Amino acid sequence: MWFYLGIVIIILILIYILVIFNSLVRLKNMVNEAFATMDVYLKKRWDLIPNLVETVKGYAKHEKDTLESVIKLRNGVYENMNQNDKIDQNELLSSKISRLMLFAERYPDLKANKNFLDLSYQLTKVEDEIANSRKYYNAVVKKLNIKIGMVPSNIVANMFNFKPSKMFEANINERDNVKVEL
Repeated sequence: MWFYLGIVIIILILIYILVIFNSLVRLKNMVNEAFATMDVYLKKRWDLIPNLVETVKGYAKHEKDTLESVIKLRNGVYENMNQNDKIDQNELLSSKISRLMLFAERYPDLKANKNFLDLSYQLTKVEDEIANSRKYYNAVVKKLNIKIGMVPSNIVANMFNFKPSKMFEANINERDNVKVEL
């Protein structure tokens, strides 16, 4: 009798471990899918940057340092970066793009330039898509990280080497209040 009870308990424990493992795999795949979706928009922005910089260059020759820093940051090979590097590089790129867009405010001719208007519209659209995909990505990362951190699923996560994923957070410049000067 005790033998059968022991076997039933072991089977229940194995089933429980299997259920937790499957939920961790599902969440990990959701994180990967969310990052892949966001990655499409990040790559789109990545490819848009050289055109925007070239358009601005003619109007902002004395802003050379900032333009060069954007190009230097952008010149990394996107496809060769891992997921965390892509997140870090795009956080830096976001702050550089903000500075680049501020230049437009200084140059009325640039703001009226058709190429610049088209590129800034495309960039705004891509930034909106990135913001939406960031929300989804961070939501599924949060679910995964909670599951990995909570008892008893953390035991199964450690057994099968599940690691928390990195959130896509706003950088310091994005957290600052926007200053409107009239």
